Amino acid sequence: MSRRSIGIVLNGVTGRMGYRQHLVRSILAIRDDGGLRLSDGTVLWPEPVLVGRNERKLAEIAQRHGLSDWTTDLHAALARDDVDIYFDALTTQRREKAIKAAIDAGKHIYTEKPLAMDLAGALDLTRAAASAGVRNGVVADKIFLPGLRKLKRLVDSGFFGRVLSVRAEFGYWVFEGDWQRAQRPSWNYRAEDGGGVALDMFPHWHYVLEHMFGPVRAVQATLRTHIPKRWDENGEEYTATADDAAYAIFELDGGTIAQFNSSWCVRVFRDELVEFQVDGTLGSAVAGLRRCRAQSRAAMPMAVWDPDTPAGGDGRGDWSEVPDNMHFDNGFRVQWEGFLRHVYADEPFPWDFAAAARGVQLAELGIQAAREGRRIEIPELS
Repeated sequence: MSRRSIGIVLNGVTGRMGYRQHLVRSILAIRDDGGLRLSDGTVLWPEPVLVGRNERKLAEIAQRHGLSDWTTDLHAALARDDVDIYFDALTTQRREKAIKAAIDAGKHIYTEKPLAMDLAGALDLTRAAASAGVRNGVVADKIFLPGLRKLKRLVDSGFFGRVLSVRAEFGYWVFEGDWQRAQRPSWNYRAEDGGGVALDMFPHWHYVLEHMFGPVRAVQATLRTHIPKRWDENGEEYTATADDAAYAIFELDGGTIAQFNSSWCVRVFRDELVEFQVDGTLGSAVAGLRRCRAQSRAAMPMAVWDPDTPAGGDGRGDWSEVPDNMHFDNGFRVQWEGFLRHVYADEPFPWDFAAAARGVQLAELGIQAAREGRRIEIPELS
């Protein structure tokens, strides 16, 4: 058994997602378990290089986790021979320039989504990465959630028969920032900084739908900025210029209709912060972050509309829990391991820049559909 150290630049690690999910629960978790073992017996040992703009925060994170390699100079980090991979968790507005620098430096690239602010930028990065011959991938964390992995198991088994519809409810109330601290950074609500729930979530919904049910062929949407005034991290009031709610209909191959509500202005009255209901000719299922419940055609009680009598039966009790049947690790870590195996063991990794560009395309066309009040068909990307 041999051990191979791999330098990984983690840019944006002082942010919520970069720190919690990618550094702590992925890279450091892999190290805590002795590294990542490949099929040939090689053990990959990640060596994180923390990059950000705030020296104090970087130093605090490094000290907290016994790390010493950090810098505010991205280009110096990319110039190092002992660095193989660049990871980007920056704000959307800053991502494209940083990834282009990593491509120019010949580094393999793994990044949060969306890949770029618009389709043109996403396609430019896709072509540049292909021309440079660097491996590339984009975070697709939702499909690695336990609930959606169990849902995928049902899809692959033919449980649903012909899938008729997919409905998703996602979101929660993000405090405005005046009387309670906001749970999301203020740039999320400024369009000029790359904010907006459609640009944030439509790329997610694209890879979920594509992975589970097939390509998205058309979109129509309504976007709203329900909360026009918010307060930033310094307690200063600002005008929200980005949409904080998106109501969309996606048409898929085979006639499946997907209805997705995404909102940062909704109070949660459901079991989990996101729930997907799939209805097919032979069965239905409801999946969340962790749970998945199903009801087959044969086990379905007869529903009768009668507003004059109390509802009979237990609508939720008639559904069966889909068992775990395996251990589900943190979804971000699972995908990190998949990308590392892609780079060093040539294992397939379908969530590349080209796939991410299709997600950006869906967001861009969804925003256009909302602006123009019409249904838009989605062309193939060349």
